[in-house]
Amino acid sequence: MSEPAVVAPARERILQAVLQVIGSDGVAAVTNRRIAAQAEVSLGSITYHFPTQSDMLRDAMLGFVTDETARLTELAESYRDRGLSVADAASLTQQVVRDLGWSAERLAPFELYIQAGRDPSLQAAAGECFAAYDTLTVTILEALGVPDARTVASTLVATIAGLQLRRVATGVPQDVSAAILRLVLPR
Repeated sequence: MSEPAVVAPARERILQAVLQVIGSDGVAAVTNRRIAAQAEVSLGSITYHFPTQSDMLRDAMLGFVTDETARLTELAESYRDRGLSVADAASLTQQVVRDLGWSAERLAPFELYIQAGRDPSLQAAAGECFAAYDTLTVTILEALGVPDARTVASTLVATIAGLQLRRVATGVPQDVSAAILRLVLPR
């Protein structure tokens, strides 16, 4: 006898549906009816869990970044005691970026960051997302012995995000490793 499938709680299914819809069709496509249908929840569940659309968008953005930061932190920790050089870390980052599948859920944060420029209620959440990436970057750079890691972290995060956006827009893989090395290694 097989085990019954485990169904995620309604709130999690709603947030996954939000990312899927945004990544597929943009923020404008997010309607309560569409999200309810995609998440297989009642229409009332949407408003129960998220009083406003901004609440739903904010929580979807924060949830994605929390999961992504945990995944990247785990990866960084797995290499912490291996004696990586900055060049090794740059190559590893290039590999991670290259191997990322560009699913709708991975496109959604770019859409949400742009939406934060239009909707001030999302700006604090976008700030939290970038702060999480900055903190992770500082941790990795400090572990590698990069001097003044805090001063370069946000530039490095912006560079990687920009190169990923360029990859999404053009379909052409970008050389993240070279950009990292240019930013963090002394000349």
